[in-house]
Amino acid sequence: MTARESHLVELVGEDGTPAGSATVQEAHEAPGQLHRAFSVFLRDDRGRVLLQQRAATKTRFPLRWGNTCCGHPGPGEDLTVAAQRRLKEELGVAGMGLVEVGVYTYFAEDPMTGRVEREYDHVLLGQIATGTEFQPDPAEVARLRWTGLPDLRQRLESEPETYAPWLSGVAERLSSYLSSPSPLPSPPSGSAALERSGSSVPERSGGR
Repeated sequence: MTARESHLVELVGEDGTPAGSATVQEAHEAPGQLHRAFSVFLRDDRGRVLLQQRAATKTRFPLRWGNTCCGHPGPGEDLTVAAQRRLKEELGVAGMGLVEVGVYTYFAEDPMTGRVEREYDHVLLGQIATGTEFQPDPAEVARLRWTGLPDLRQRLESEPETYAPWLSGVAERLSSYLSSPSPLPSPPSGSAALERSGSSVPERSGGR
């Protein structure tokens, strides 16, 4: 985890335009620097999405439940390349087709660690066969669980402190995409206003 704090992330303007770079640590020190990130949802044949409980060693929002996988592309790095790499590193799945379903720009403070998230977050969707076996890295992932989106949205309202602060926003982007009349084709198997959330190749970049 410490080594990833020195990896570079891409700083961006409010419209997502590249605006330089900073280390992971620098970007997440208060008051934070707006930078590019991604949030991946894997969805199975039954329409469920995979959640992960973040490992206790995470420097931001440890042990909170989040979407399937999160991370940062390096400066100039293709989003899907970075996301596919993190899926392999965190969950042991490779070759995943992904489509972008929206962007969620937000700010959140972690009251436990003092770190902040100020991210221009690209929400990505991948389809995966029901019954796929994962090999989660215990340094990244404490637990995994499948859930339907309606149930997740209810739990986000009733138990917000259990979940990562960005999960509500990225789940809303996914729900809007899935309910749209003509969504982009589903991936093969295998500029928003800054919102405040929560309680308070180029060099590789780590997960968040």
